[in-house]
Amino acid sequence: MKLKKKIVLLPGDGIGPEVTRAAASVLQECAREFQHQFETIELPIGGAAIDKTGSPLPNETLDACHKADAVFLGAVGGPKWDALTVGKRPETGLLGLRKGLGLYVNLRPVKVLEPLRGISPLRPERLGDLDIEIVRELAGGMYFGERGNVNENGVERAFDTESYSTPEIERIATFAYTRAEARSRRLCSVDKANVLTSSQLWRRTVTAMSTVYPGVKLEHMYVDNAAMQLTLRPTQFDVILSSNMFGDILSDAAAALVGSIGLIPSASFGTSAPLFEPIHGSAPTLAGKDVANPIGSILSATMMLRDTFGLGLEADWVEQSLVRVLNGGYRTTDISEPGTKTVSASAFLEVLHQEMQRTFEHAEKYGWGV
Repeated sequence: MKLKKKIVLLPGDGIGPEVTRAAASVLQECAREFQHQFETIELPIGGAAIDKTGSPLPNETLDACHKADAVFLGAVGGPKWDALTVGKRPETGLLGLRKGLGLYVNLRPVKVLEPLRGISPLRPERLGDLDIEIVRELAGGMYFGERGNVNENGVERAFDTESYSTPEIERIATFAYTRAEARSRRLCSVDKANVLTSSQLWRRTVTAMSTVYPGVKLEHMYVDNAAMQLTLRPTQFDVILSSNMFGDILSDAAAALVGSIGLIPSASFGTSAPLFEPIHGSAPTLAGKDVANPIGSILSATMMLRDTFGLGLEADWVEQSLVRVLNGGYRTTDISEPGTKTVSASAFLEVLHQEMQRTFEHAEKYGWGV
């Protein structure tokens, strides 16, 4: 079935435009080869939007995202805007986008790519066949709670409030339980229920929902222990469920297990268009140097193809081609190893497109689409 979809591209700041171009080129090649129609529109967000419009999330950008079938984000932020107050910084645009689109689920798969086992900091026996999904609540918690500064007898005090309601927890837990049902039926819910009242509600709510999903084995773990266990024995996990702040920290930490934060994609779902983005930051010191690893953005694009557009065959085509490029020894600087070919980001992308074309023309030989 040929699809017609509208995709909003939000390149953002730093290396964001570079990795967004990489993902967009893969999506457009997919459209050409499979005769889909992917209409793309590029709009500003973050620091680029501040410089252009004075706002980190212009109304035009948010309006276009509401009308899109999917949104792709590069990255936001950088030292250029560090002096701005919290509510006016580039990151405010990202939080506003999540809130504006009603995005309450962030899904981050952490999976070792076989050719890149050697760059993991873990020994092979600990790394195993690492394949984890981290389900992070995205619309509540400390990032959206009440905050402020007060002056008490000449002493400044700042506060940020962690707050969750039962319905907020239930909807994110429903997503996590469903993902677990489709995988190995194991769910680990992460909290800090020994000291936080909000975590106690989180644990009670997630536990109560287990009766709806009797086939899923539920485990609870304190966040500090979860962080330790991710390092000691990550393969004990399958689907991890966590609050906004805990998920932010754990998913970045988990990315280190595969050797580079540039390898990890993500998707955010809610009540409007889904958002796809690599989890790395804007890395302003790398911008314009043609060294930014595009793999996280490319895998975010395949998540868009598979999870939103239902194009599993196309997603497999890209991913299998990517693995063969890595098997061929091609590496960007951040994932280079002795004996491999370190190339620029643009050269890596060019080799990937060549491999995608070979795969498409010789599908039976490569075992794809057969």
